[in-house]
Amino acid sequence: MSDGGFGFGFGGGFSLIVVLFILLIIVGCSCFI
Repeated sequence: MSDGGFGFGFGGGFSLIVVLFILLIIVGCSCFI
């Protein structure tokens, strides 16, 4: 029962949202710098 190899234990949907949110922050910071 792996949800993409993240191992959060919340499920594939939650881990996917977290990853997208982190990528959004990284891209946003890159644009503002």
